[in-house]
Amino acid sequence: MALAVGAAVLLLLLQRALITSVSDAADGRAADVAGQISEEGTAGLARDLQETTRPSQLIQVLDQRGHVIATSSARVGTAPLTGLRPVSGVTEQVEVGQLPLIDDDHPYLIVARGTDYRGQRFTVIVASSVQAQRETVGTVTQYLLTGFPLLLAVVGVAGWLLVGRALGPVERIRSRVQGIGAGDLTERVPVPATRDEIARLAATMNEMLDRLQAGQETQRRFVADASHELRSPLATLAAALEVAEADSTGRAWQDSRPVLVAETDRMRRLVEDLLLLAKADDTGLRMQRTEVDLDHLVEAEIRRLRNAGSGLTITGDIRPVRVVGDPARLGQVIRNLVDNAVLAAHTAVALATAEHDGFAVLTITDDGDGIPEADRVRVFERFVRLDASRARGSGGSGLGLSIVQEITRAHRGTVTLTPATSGGTTATVSLPTR
Repeated sequence: MALAVGAAVLLLLLQRALITSVSDAADGRAADVAGQISEEGTAGLARDLQETTRPSQLIQVLDQRGHVIATSSARVGTAPLTGLRPVSGVTEQVEVGQLPLIDDDHPYLIVARGTDYRGQRFTVIVASSVQAQRETVGTVTQYLLTGFPLLLAVVGVAGWLLVGRALGPVERIRSRVQGIGAGDLTERVPVPATRDEIARLAATMNEMLDRLQAGQETQRRFVADASHELRSPLATLAAALEVAEADSTGRAWQDSRPVLVAETDRMRRLVEDLLLLAKADDTGLRMQRTEVDLDHLVEAEIRRLRNAGSGLTITGDIRPVRVVGDPARLGQVIRNLVDNAVLAAHTAVALATAEHDGFAVLTITDDGDGIPEADRVRVFERFVRLDASRARGSGGSGLGLSIVQEITRAHRGTVTLTPATSGGTTATVSLPTR
C-alpha cells in the first residue's frame, strides 16, 4: 500500500511538473511576442514567428476585431484557436484536447496574452502541445506497473528474511522458556550480544526466573521450617499421651498436663502466625482503621512487663502520639518487639514514643549483646533465629520479626534495627500519623 500510494503521488507530481514547465514556456513565449508587438508593431511579425517558434508550439496574433494577422505555421489557418480575449498585460490559459483546426490528435495548452500598440489591442495566442509530457507520464506509469510487482516481491522477501533473522533470538528464548519446568528453575534463556530490545527482553526474563526461583526456594524453605517447628510440639504431645496412657494411676496425666497445655499453646501461636503471613502474601493484611493512641499501647505493655516479674529494669519515655491503624495489629507489633528485647536484654529494656515530621516513632532498646550488622536485615526473614536466641532457649519460631515487618508495611511504615549506645539493639518503628 505504501509503495502504491508513493507511485500514485509520484505520477501526479511528475505530471504537474511537466505541465507547469509547458505553461511557463508558453507564457514566456506569449510575453515575448506581446512585448515585441508593443515596441515594434506587427511589421515582419509573421516571418519572425515562423523562424523562431519551436515545432511543439503554434502562435497566432489577432487584431482587436479577432482576425488572424500573423501565424507561426500554415497549419494554424486563419481561424482563431481560442475565444480568449484578455486585456493588455493579462495572461489567460486553458487546456484543451484536439484542436479542430489542426490535423493531429495532440492535447494542447493554450495561453492568451493581450497587448496594445498605438491605441490598437492585439491578442497573442500560444498553443503548446503537451503530448510529449503525457507520453512521458505514460512511459513512467508503464515502468512502475512493470517494476512494482518485482519491487514488492524484493521488499517482501527482504522483509521476511530480516524479520526472521531479527526474531530468531525470540524463537530461541521461547523454546528455552518452554523447556523450563516448575521443578527446575535453574535454567536461563540465552542473552544475545546485540544490546537491543531483544537482549533486554532476555535479561528481563532471566530476572523473572531469578525471582521465581527465589520465591520457590523461599516457599520450600518455609514449608520445611514450618514442618520442623510443628514436629517438636507434636512429638512432645505424642510422648506425653503415651506416658499418660501407660500410667493407670492417673498421676502421669496430671504431671504432663502443663506440658501439654504449653505445647498446644505453642502450636496455636505458630499456626496463627503462619496464617497471618499467608494472608499477607496472598491478599495483604486487612486492617480495621481507627485512631489509635500509640502511647497507651506502649504503657500497657510496660505494665505487663513489670507485672510479669522478669527481673529486668523497664523504663519508658512515653509522649502522646496518635496514629490511624489497627490497634490489635499494632499491639502485636509492640508485643513481638518487646518479647525479643526481653529475651536479648541483660538488665534493662527501654521504650519510648515521639513524633517527628509527621511520623510516630516507637523505639525499643535492650542492653543485650546486639545483632551483627550482617544479620540486621536477615532477621526479618521467616524462621530466622540467631544463635543467641537459641542459646536462651526461647522456643520462638522465628516469625515474630517477619510479622512485625508485614504489619508495619500494611500501615505504610518502616521498621529497622540499629545498634544501641548501651551495646544492645534498638528497634525503631516509624508510622505516618495521617
